[in-house]
Amino acid sequence: MSEDNKGEDIKGARKAQACPICGKPASDAAKPFCSPRCRDVDLHRWFSGSYIVPGSENDEEDGG
Repeated sequence: MSEDNKGEDIKGARKAQACPICGKPASDAAKPFCSPRCRDVDLHRWFSGSYIVPGSENDEEDGG
């Protein structure tokens, strides 16, 4: 085994993903969140405007 891919010899082995809301391990049923509650908290943050996608007011979608 070469030194470049040391630690990559097990296929599919990944670090456990943490919930972006509370930091607990993600569940398969609500990925990437740990529970439906954290998924709903994230959705509420999008709807309420807590999350903002950067850009200027002059940006046009069609570029024309």
